[in-house]
Amino acid sequence: MSESIDAAPAALPPTPGARAHAIPEAVIRIAGNSQDGIQAMGNILARLAGRSEQEVMTYMTIPSTISGGPSIFQLRIGSGEVLSAGDDADFLLAFYQHSYDEHIHSLRKGGIVLYDTDHVEPKPELQKEYVHIGVPITTQTIEAIGGTARDKGKNIFALGLVARFFDLNVPKLEQLIRERFQGKDESVVRNALLAFHAGYGYAASHVQDSYRLRESQKRERTQVVMSGNEALAYGLIAAGIRFGAAYPITPWSDVMETLRRELPKYGGIFVQCEDEIAAISMAIGASYAGYVSVTGSSGPGISLKSEAIGWAVNAEVPLVIIDVQRAGPSTGMPTNPEQSDLFIACFGSHGDAPRVVIAPADVEDCFYTAIEAVNIARAYSVPVFILSDQSIATRIEAFPEPELEKVCQDISPKFTPVPSHKPYDLSAPDGITHHIPPGTKVLDGKYPVLPGLEHDEMGHPTASPQMHMAMTAKRRKKLQALARRLPCPQTYGPAEGQMLLVGWGSTRGPIREAVDRARAQGLSISALHLRHLHPLPEGLEEVFSGFRYIFVVEMNDEGLYGYGQLATLLRARFCMNNIRGINKTDGLTFKVREILEQLQEKLAALQAQLA
Repeated sequence: MSESIDAAPAALPPTPGARAHAIPEAVIRIAGNSQDGIQAMGNILARLAGRSEQEVMTYMTIPSTISGGPSIFQLRIGSGEVLSAGDDADFLLAFYQHSYDEHIHSLRKGGIVLYDTDHVEPKPELQKEYVHIGVPITTQTIEAIGGTARDKGKNIFALGLVARFFDLNVPKLEQLIRERFQGKDESVVRNALLAFHAGYGYAASHVQDSYRLRESQKRERTQVVMSGNEALAYGLIAAGIRFGAAYPITPWSDVMETLRRELPKYGGIFVQCEDEIAAISMAIGASYAGYVSVTGSSGPGISLKSEAIGWAVNAEVPLVIIDVQRAGPSTGMPTNPEQSDLFIACFGSHGDAPRVVIAPADVEDCFYTAIEAVNIARAYSVPVFILSDQSIATRIEAFPEPELEKVCQDISPKFTPVPSHKPYDLSAPDGITHHIPPGTKVLDGKYPVLPGLEHDEMGHPTASPQMHMAMTAKRRKKLQALARRLPCPQTYGPAEGQMLLVGWGSTRGPIREAVDRARAQGLSISALHLRHLHPLPEGLEEVFSGFRYIFVVEMNDEGLYGYGQLATLLRARFCMNNIRGINKTDGLTFKVREILEQLQEKLAALQAQLA
């Protein structure tokens, strides 16, 4: 063990003579193989942070092959606001040589690498740059719980090491371990706790220093800790959704599995269908029957659903469609994040088929976006897309527990008799009409029909040019009415300045950190985050007019003309040549420094053009 351990990840200088150092935050990266329970270990640490009223944000990579492979889990825990998972790690736990070789440079200079001496040979030239601590993790796990369980236990042994190193709450960790293995044989729980205490005890005997996160201010409400996919599922349940249908696909499947498990508790059902087309068709049928429904997928599945989405637009059936984006095209990189499905969400149908598209900004926002999507679908009788992405889907965050008594709603169908009913009444204000659920008595005896063909006000098929024009305008006007009612987002920072960074989806945190860093260096810069992508809220013209340069930060290709998908929509909408793109397609989330580096490059190029 190196004597330079006092230079560890403490953000503040250690107190002379003390061996326990207070730090405001820590970025921990765990690197190994997916079979080693990397995500399970990181998950426990993240949930501990949430239960300890700490801010936490995570990031992970998962191999897309069935056989598994190299994997990481990174989490940033802090006593203050945490906006991203962190650019550089303070602490690296490396299980294998490839883990060490590929991730040692992710450490900040002076950071700590804890490695398994049974599998890792550290590089001598790097021992001056980083603090090295070697522990025979595999051997010690075997001694603690026996040889047959070593492959399933060393992650928990390592958890004990980390718990001692960061002076974490042992009783809470023990409870989280029990919860993790709940339902398994008692011997599994016993072995896990043995491994944990063996790791904790080993560290207590061999590591003198520890690092304690400063306590956060007491929060008014209890925190909950969950992933973005879990938050979407529970948001849908709170919104009153009681039926869903889908086909499994990474990284959407966790939403589906949560709904399959939880909906029956509330009198609902979720059906796993034979394919994507059957899934959306079943969801549309349930929505028409009066039970607003959800379906979901990732990019490849959304492509298959596109014809039925057009049918739902034409028939004006409320529907929620979740697209948890991944890198494409085709099957692409199933376990990597990207934001390249915006065009298909907005326009992925033949003919003019307007629909609503919303993108949550973080895990907490996933919960409330699900409720908003359901309410918009019902109010405007339109399909609503929720555009999440793999980064938010698998990310774990802590946030204040929702006030469920205020947000939960009952949207069960009502069968109150009506005097008459025109489901496509052209005289309706803003083109907004609603279906009545089948079985509702219409007193004049004239019952409407529900077609995929163009139709008249009662739903009867028609080839009338005038009627097609009128119905096309009706479907358009609904979204225009919604746009007028959407709130214009507020800028993060001054409302006027030199530069404005615009983002959507999971880029919000890194963008705000980039703005904070740039403003600390004296730059005139602000940020704007868009949740409502189609239609766009009114008032953006006034916001954009206050800045000389507008850069849209998004995880998709810069395209043929140098800007990505949202930037293309904004340039088309506002005809502003100063809207440019900051893009990446490496299948990784934005680091703060990547945004700032590209910003400097783009500004230098623009200034060179003007010179």
